[in-house]
Amino acid sequence: MKKNIFLNIYKKYAQLIQTGQMASGTKLPSESELASQYNTSRETVRKALNLLVQNGYIHKIKGKGSYVLDIHRMDFPITGLISFKEMAEKIGKPSKTIVYKTGLIHAAGEIARYLMLEDGESVWEVIRAREIDGERIILDKDYFLPEIVTALTEQIAANSIYEYLEQQLHLVISYAKKEISVEESTDEDRRLLDFKGLSHVVVVRNFVYLEDTTLFQYTESRHRLDKFQFVDFARRVH
Repeated sequence: MKKNIFLNIYKKYAQLIQTGQMASGTKLPSESELASQYNTSRETVRKALNLLVQNGYIHKIKGKGSYVLDIHRMDFPITGLISFKEMAEKIGKPSKTIVYKTGLIHAAGEIARYLMLEDGESVWEVIRAREIDGERIILDKDYFLPEIVTALTEQIAANSIYEYLEQQLHLVISYAKKEISVEESTDEDRRLLDFKGLSHVVVVRNFVYLEDTTLFQYTESRHRLDKFQFVDFARRVH
């Protein structure tokens, strides 16, 4: 029986979270409190908490404790190209885009390298926060080649850039290479998103190509990690 204590702790809290008795954002008792309550070691408690983390029920904030995640997180597709407007329509929750910046800048550093430009060449920069259900949970930083995307306005950025590119400029957007990583949050993340004390974000870097294989867009999409799960459909090849 004793060796199953960590499973008992795991099952109890998993059930509390699944049934909604512990709401998203609720703080769990500390490791010491749980060890005392179950008359066990902190190592056993830590094993149970790690299992809750692995199965997407809680997340740990260093120095602050363990908090319940929203188990009904929104699916974000890894494959496929979808605009925020299209994704928001599928989610069916109130959403809006907050535009912080739209304009031409001189490319430098990573942006120049990612778009294969010389330092100092012009590039469109668009910085937007995506708000869903009243919370700013995605920070999108988009960069477009001006010889392809000849004009961008704040109004276009607030609505849908892809809608404008496809319906007004008649561009055929074909495919993207995506890189996904978990990174420490920046001052910009904390300033422009409703961050809730989280220490990390999920960063999706998109390199987007036209039908003729021209790389014309680089996007850095920074997601609050407690609000999304990244999904894909995989088929085994025989």
